[in-house]
Amino acid sequence: MAQQQAIPPTPRVTVPTPAPSDPTNKQESYFAPISGSSTDVNVDFANDRARARSRSPKSIITNAAQSPPQPKKPPSTTSPPNGTPNGHLSPSSAASPISSYWRNISRSPSPLGLIPIHRSFRSFIHRHEIPRKALHLSIGFFTLNLYSRGVSTNSIHPWLLGALIPIASVDYLRHTFPSFNRFYIRILGALMRESEVEGWNGVIWYLLGAWTVLRFLPKDVGVMSVLLLSWCDTAASTVGRLYGRYTPRIRKGKSVAGSAAAMAVGVLTAGLFWGWAVPRFGFDEGFMFEGSLRLPGFAREVAGWKGDEGTLGGWAALGVVSLWSGIVASASEVVDIFGWDDNLTIPVLSGLGLWGFFKVFC
Repeated sequence: MAQQQAIPPTPRVTVPTPAPSDPTNKQESYFAPISGSSTDVNVDFANDRARARSRSPKSIITNAAQSPPQPKKPPSTTSPPNGTPNGHLSPSSAASPISSYWRNISRSPSPLGLIPIHRSFRSFIHRHEIPRKALHLSIGFFTLNLYSRGVSTNSIHPWLLGALIPIASVDYLRHTFPSFNRFYIRILGALMRESEVEGWNGVIWYLLGAWTVLRFLPKDVGVMSVLLLSWCDTAASTVGRLYGRYTPRIRKGKSVAGSAAAMAVGVLTAGLFWGWAVPRFGFDEGFMFEGSLRLPGFAREVAGWKGDEGTLGGWAALGVVSLWSGIVASASEVVDIFGWDDNLTIPVLSGLGLWGFFKVFC
């Protein structure tokens, strides 16, 4: 029997762990493939991280974490020179001439804090301006009372000019002397807006507008312009502050709600004046509207009308005039002319609108 050949022993293969300097060692728990007996595998237990082989290796450490930390820059102890922009609002920019200009002519409620009494009565004086609106409304009733007593406008506008000059002079003095300005604000602060602390008082523009229309326009147009200023402006301000947020905005500080209120009050005011006050207390010479409207001559010629054709009278004429008065009041309250105060623009623009309408149709 032939001698059987001896089977050589199975060779043992030992795979060393990669050296730390090996570029392929990019994972902390990486183990090379192992063959042969597991008892002879050289495993480094120095870091005590040996674990069973898994199909999911550990997450790779990002490059940013492997990069060495950058040293922090020490905080600068030197401040930049004055005037260097640093992203913050400087006091000089807040008090620039442009911002001061727009603050002076602003018609919106100003920030709280410049007038002491506004802080004590925030809702009554600052937000709703009750004392200011009461004075505004009273001028219309006072004007209507003078008309009912037959007082001529020629005897009124000199008094308005006489009041305008000293009030404007006092306003100039308070802007010249800060101590006097503080005293002035302490006495009349309830009737002022905080934007008027650095700007001109609204009473000046009120007197100037009333004097202009009563001096240069016919009596009925002048009186009606003052009534529109007194009542329509107040209605627009009150309704606009209460409900303006719920309606579209026409421009800054003007909403559809306020303009609609001015128009509605303008229609009622015209109906009250020309429908009740004028018939009750009589027409004066120089009245432009005497109860009837008539198309211009060229329009009647084109239509082929003769005589009294094309003439509107009675309640129909009053309705047309009242509607036009409301439109004029609303438009003059919305429009902005060079930032002028609305106490001046409303009576002047309303008076010009009524005068032009009557010039064409009366």
